[in-house]
This record gives sequence, structure tokens and C-alpha cells, in this order.
Amino acid sequence: MPEPPPSPSRVLVDEHATIEKVLDVLEKLTQQIRLGGSFPRETLGRCVEFFRLFADACHHAKEEDLLFPVLEQRGIPRDGGPIGVMLYEHQLARELTRRMGEALEAYDRGEEGATQALLKAADDYLMLLRAHIAKENTVLFPMGERFISPQDRQTLCQKFCEVGCRSFGGKRKAQLEALADELVHQVLGPRQMPRG
Repeated sequence: MPEPPPSPSRVLVDEHATIEKVLDVLEKLTQQIRLGGSFPRETLGRCVEFFRLFADACHHAKEEDLLFPVLEQRGIPRDGGPIGVMLYEHQLARELTRRMGEALEAYDRGEEGATQALLKAADDYLMLLRAHIAKENTVLFPMGERFISPQDRQTLCQKFCEVGCRSFGGKRKAQLEALADELVHQVLGPRQMPRG
């Protein structure tokens, strides 16, 4: 039986599962702060670094620079369609990641309101990213799989692999995935069942 053609969507869905693990970590950290726990500055900083380098520089770049242009060429509209919505949400995610980073810097300077600014940006990021991932996994990616050719699949997977070999802020993709696992273990403990 011939092996099925590689699926670019599968690569991206797997990356979504990694991102969701760190979203769970971020949510747990914000809950701890709200319950009067200490402010886990270093761990929050590592989460923001992960979102900036893995979720945006690595993952969103694959979608924006590689997948979405092919989907447009095959007939899925950008303006007024799902691609335009996803691109807009990527911009929002970048802005919220920037705000989380700024709130951490304000916290380091001892500025009043830094904790609340961090919690607000984190809450907005959690809500945005979880909804965004669900839309891509259940709407855009299945739609895209119906439009692209086997050759498109092969080419996209090859280019995704090339992106995965790059360095993001001095870290390789595998190092960022290891960071996600470290954060999960540190904050959530050993997990019995993987997500996704």
C-alpha cells in the first residue's frame, strides 16, 4: 500500500498542540497570581519567549509565507475570507505578545499596574489563540486540503522542513519544543494524557 502524501496541515496541527501546551502553562500561572501566589517572573518570561519565537517566528511564518499564498493561488480568497481573518489574528497575537513582554519589563522596574497589565494581555492572548487554533484546525486547514494538489503538499512539507532547520532568536525548533515540555513539567507536572 503506497504511503499517503505528506500533509502540511498535519505539521501545523502538531505545532498547534505544542502551542496549546504552553497556553495551558500561561493560564495556570495567571490563576496562581490571581490566587495570591508569587509572581513567577522568570517562567512568564520563558512563556513569552516561546510565543514570540515558536508560535510567531516559526509557526505563523510558515502559514503566512508558505501555506496561505498557495491557498490563495488555488482559489481561497484572502480578503473577506478565512485567510484574511487568520492574518488579522496573527497581528493581534503579535501585539498581545509585545504587551506581555512590556508588562514584564514594567514589573522589573517596579511600576504600579504591571501585574494587571500582564494578566489582561495574557487573558486576551489565551482567548485569541485558542479560538484561532480551533478555526484553523477545523475550518481553514480541512478546506485547504481540498484545494491543494499532491505536488503542493510535497513542496510545502519540504519548505516547512527548511523553516524548521532555521534558528529563531538563537534557538532551533527542537530547542523551543523542549522549552515547551520543560514549562509543562515545571508548572503542570507530569501529564497523563497529551493534548490534541
